[in-house]
Amino acid sequence: MVATPIQTESFKLGFIGAGKMAESIARGVVQSGVLPPQRISTAIHSNPNRGIAFQSLGITVHSHNNDVVEACDVIIFSVKPQVVKKVVLELKPLLSKKKLLVSIAAGVKLKDLEEWAGHGRFIRVMPNTPSAVGMAASVMSLGGSATEQDGELVSKLFGSVGKIWTADEKLFDAVTGLSGSGPAYIYLAIEALADGGVAAGLPRDLALGLASQTVLGAASMAVQSGKHPGQLKDDVTSPGGTTIAGIHELEKNGFRGTLMNAVVAAAKRSQELSKT
Repeated sequence: MVATPIQTESFKLGFIGAGKMAESIARGVVQSGVLPPQRISTAIHSNPNRGIAFQSLGITVHSHNNDVVEACDVIIFSVKPQVVKKVVLELKPLLSKKKLLVSIAAGVKLKDLEEWAGHGRFIRVMPNTPSAVGMAASVMSLGGSATEQDGELVSKLFGSVGKIWTADEKLFDAVTGLSGSGPAYIYLAIEALADGGVAAGLPRDLALGLASQTVLGAASMAVQSGKHPGQLKDDVTSPGGTTIAGIHELEKNGFRGTLMNAVVAAAKRSQELSKT
């Protein structure tokens, strides 16, 4: 059976799970104009503050997940990985092939999601926490019955909170190690740069501001310039200057190897967790 195309000009979006990531995605979708808030809904079961957060965006808040599924064409499962099976199985009678299903639950494979839902019109997406400021790095993988149009629609939704790529699901553990866990590595780097500034005599507030803006500016250069990071590094590094002295110190202490090992270790741990 061919999947019924989603009417992109009138579809309704529902969130099963109303946590911070769901709120970030919903906020991006509304603020970017991808969807008006009247076509988005979620359900709140226990924490009224979560309902207030969504209602402040103009989003409809129901009392039950069933109401969200019945009202919507595209359903994003944004619950914790350990409860996603229970939630999908509870809603299975309502999850017809007419509905496009999306999961952002880390470590939960498409084959399991498809089995629980009873069909393969599922797309798995891995966003990361910078979704909260519209700077996410997300990756998606399409299930067996998801169409190219389904993928385009999901790209548009998640593109409202950053950038999104498509990749084979077998790469998702590596994605977790890099973009999923990566923000934490960068926060450590920002903190360390700021501490270095303080050690060199800067006031704490100035050091932290300079460190954060420097990382943001360097990342923007890497994205926008089209140059290889090595070339950008060479552009800053004059012979016998200050920058090469600092880089020499980083290389002596295995800076690049340490970051590489962090990504590989996190990817390995993701692989272990997905088997439990």
